[in-house]
Amino acid sequence: QCAASDVRRRTRLSANVREHRDHTMSEEKSTSLDILGAKPLADSVHALTKGAIEGAGAFLSRICLPAAEEFGLLIRDKVSAWRAKNLVSVIQRAEELLAKDLTLKDFHAHPRLVASVIENGSWADTALVQGLWAGLLTSSCTHNGTDQGNLIFINLLSQISTTEALLFRHLCETSEKVKSEGGWIGPKASLCITIDDLQKITGLSDIHRIDLELDHLRTLGLTEGGFNPHATIADIVPSSLGLQMYVRCQGYAGSPLDYFGLT
Repeated sequence: QCAASDVRRRTRLSANVREHRDHTMSEEKSTSLDILGAKPLADSVHALTKGAIEGAGAFLSRICLPAAEEFGLLIRDKVSAWRAKNLVSVIQRAEELLAKDLTLKDFHAHPRLVASVIENGSWADTALVQGLWAGLLTSSCTHNGTDQGNLIFINLLSQISTTEALLFRHLCETSEKVKSEGGWIGPKASLCITIDDLQKITGLSDIHRIDLELDHLRTLGLTEGGFNPHATIADIVPSSLGLQMYVRCQGYAGSPLDYFGLT
């Protein structure tokens, strides 16, 4: 009996030693991998976003159940805490827009549109661009949830930078709009903007970068015009396509003429 007891005691001691050794090695391994000390920060971000992610998933399930399931897969398998946080901001803004318009109650969005917003909107890390994605998600909601028209604008928005978004917003908000004889919306006249004003709008000091951003917006068909090659004044306007995209990015799915009060 004494021998058996001694064997059991040594066995327990050996197990405790192994457990302590494994725990120590695990901590050392974790510490060695976390060279920059970012693990506690990542853990805190995960804890802060968990509740928000659950709320975002509940909202998506109301407007599009397949998208809510896709959202869950992305969070679990693909989307980092950083992208998840961005996406939660987009969804919360969309929820606020829908809550303001009681006529949008029980509206639904096509899964293809919602999935595209999830994929692209999660990369937006500024309030301005997140707001544009939220507007597109809101204006994607219809009675039957089958309309896919916003795919045009989702594709365009995914291609513009934050600086281009600043320029785009300024042009759409400050330009005078008109209704043509045929019933189409368009700009009344060009905006002549000095390079100094463009630097203030964009926050950029590099004039060539500003010229590049304007060229890209024009290439996408969202604006028209650009710099006079003999001066530092840009003669630009938002295009009809640009004005329609701006309206959709504000969460409005109706006629742009109605939105700007031109009917």
